[in-house]
Amino acid sequence: MALRVKSSHIIALCITVGIAGWMATGTLYVGGEAKAGEEAPAIATREAERSSDLFKVRFVPVVAQERPETIIVRGRTSADARITIRTETSGIVEKRLVAKGDRVEAGQLVCEIDKATRQESVAQAEALLTQARADYEANASLQEKGYASSNKVNQVLASLNSAKASLAKAKWELEHTEVRANASGIVVEPIAEVGDMLNVAGTCVTLLDTNPMLFIGQISERDIGRVSIGTKAQVTLITGEKLNGTIRYIAPAADAATRTFQTEIALEDSKYKVREGMTARAVIQLPSSVAYRISPSWITLDDEGRLGLRTVDAGDKVKFVPIHIVFQGTDGLWVKGPEPGMRVITLGQEYVAAGEKVIPLPDPTVEAALKKARSGD
Repeated sequence: MALRVKSSHIIALCITVGIAGWMATGTLYVGGEAKAGEEAPAIATREAERSSDLFKVRFVPVVAQERPETIIVRGRTSADARITIRTETSGIVEKRLVAKGDRVEAGQLVCEIDKATRQESVAQAEALLTQARADYEANASLQEKGYASSNKVNQVLASLNSAKASLAKAKWELEHTEVRANASGIVVEPIAEVGDMLNVAGTCVTLLDTNPMLFIGQISERDIGRVSIGTKAQVTLITGEKLNGTIRYIAPAADAATRTFQTEIALEDSKYKVREGMTARAVIQLPSSVAYRISPSWITLDDEGRLGLRTVDAGDKVKFVPIHIVFQGTDGLWVKGPEPGMRVITLGQEYVAAGEKVIPLPDPTVEAALKKARSGD
């Protein structure tokens, strides 16, 4: 029976013969050794040649831009005050001349207390005063003729003065049955109804003083030093309506839980369109400053953990520049720290260190995007 030779056996035989022939030449090269007739280079020489292959990085020159500074505060609208118009005398409410939602001006009549008993009291006090005056005049005439003592005259004089005081009190009570607003505002609950029995200092109506209407929000302790009384702001209501305003109050102490300061902005709302309790956002305008717009991906850390950028100097050496972020927006980060024209590494900054020499190459993609963004400012 004939033997069948497999193709795999033939391939293995060829490989074996080839290796044996190569080994028979007697020439074997090991990494780092010289070829026959050549001298092996020194290790220092080989390291210098390898270090001459500088790392390539991409960069873009940064340009300073004028940027308006703003602080965004979220909050709500609030009336300047809630004022309770109270009665100064007791009695039954006979009339209420305003209703919820009405605008009331200072001095306007809002309620009337039943006057019948007060008018009777005035009439009675007037009668007593007339009698007391007659008694005093009669006794004074008798005293002049020597028929009345000084003590008697003094008694009737005291009665006369008491009658005058009683009449003044009765008239005061009658006058104050008319309850007038001591401030302007919009009528809200609680309010008295006709027929209610009110004691002294009872509530007739309640007014919401919306002049001015306020925006109330919290400013962080980081930003509170940048605003002051009188700083201008623009408030946007949840409805989209925009109003101008001015900061009129800043809390002298921070909230212990949030470390923020309550701030009130008086709104310019001459037509009284703003309602209390609406969600709103305030943009507080600050003086503009010079800053640099960068991409967050360019930021790195140095050995001390500081935030910054790696740049390339005039000698193509890497330099670390610390930065301070002043604003974070949809168009990138606005920072301070670099200088105009600095070549900021945009690609490869994590693979190089300060003082290392590199091959800087312009980053055309980033540069074109920055030019487009600047032209749109």
